[in-house]
Amino acid sequence: SVFTKAKGSSFTTILIYVDYILLTGNNLQEIERIKRFLLKCFRIKDLGELKYFLGIEFSRSKKVISMSQRKYAIEILQDSGILGAKPEKFPMEQNLKLASTDGIILNDPTKYRRLVGRLIYLTVTRPDIVNSVRTLSQFMHEPKKPHWDVVVRIVNYIKGTPGQDIFTKALGNDQFVTLRNKLVFHDIHSPT
Repeated sequence: SVFTKAKGSSFTTILIYVDYILLTGNNLQEIERIKRFLLKCFRIKDLGELKYFLGIEFSRSKKVISMSQRKYAIEILQDSGILGAKPEKFPMEQNLKLASTDGIILNDPTKYRRLVGRLIYLTVTRPDIVNSVRTLSQFMHEPKKPHWDVVVRIVNYIKGTPGQDIFTKALGNDQFVTLRNKLVFHDIHSPT
């Protein structure tokens, strides 16, 4: 769930996922007010500066905020069982046409579905694989050998580029607060 509050030039957002809460805004007084309210209603604890949220790693400097899923990408590589292959330069061959009628049906489509599902989440910080993964997701119901070959190619591409980040310019004195059944607060800039 995402909740936002805008009043004049003040803007606050709360993102809730299960027992994780991310609070960000550009008004420290409003963030403090929300924190006090949450402390009255729930048992919460400070977890420190935002560094990792829902599999996404955050880091910042005075000028830039970066988001990366490097750890998640490495887990995909380890779990795929195809670590020995040579890295690819591109996620998919240009002008490759995949069809649901081409190739032999995979004996066990579970591995394909799981890997494509994990790649879908990796696209949060990897726009370079979005089109390829979107194409492969169309064949989840009955994946075939050519589809699997492209999944392997994407994994090999990721092997060569596991830590690609998304960068955004840090502006103003916005705040990030993360909560997980507990309260987390640290003064860092949020992406706008």
